[in-house]
Amino acid sequence: MRLIPKKFFICSGSSFSKVSSLNAFDVALLKAGISEQNLVAVSSVIPVGAVRTEPEKMPMGAVTHCVLAQMRGVGGEQIAAGIAYAFRKDGKGGYVAEGHLHGCKDALRKDLEWKMREMARIRDIELDEVSYVLEDGAVPDGEHGCCLAALVFTEYE
Repeated sequence: MRLIPKKFFICSGSSFSKVSSLNAFDVALLKAGISEQNLVAVSSVIPVGAVRTEPEKMPMGAVTHCVLAQMRGVGGEQIAAGIAYAFRKDGKGGYVAEGHLHGCKDALRKDLEWKMREMARIRDIELDEVSYVLEDGAVPDGEHGCCLAALVFTEYE
């Protein structure tokens, strides 16, 4: 059986919790609109012909493939997570890079820029414009935090 994604959407969220990092992660998923799915992490290839769509509601409990970046932290830490994606200029699909770090959006964007350049270099290809989805936040003292971003595949051929 082959599952070749035809559509994808991008989402992100961040949250803090006085209870646990798991609860912060859960609320960040809720804010991103993907808290009711069973997420399966996949790597970084956007198939030929796949198109970006608006986020959509999926059935509760659906097994959902995504490229997921997340960063968790505790009080006093600055955390960031995000993704970058771009299509190849030759029309043969595209790539996604995920990243997370203790730091801010600006540092994360530079890291993701480097990753996307390297993905293109090792394949000897050119990429169209790179798009970014970044979340960051300063975790309040006494709390746990989570930032996340995802590229979610929705339909398959």
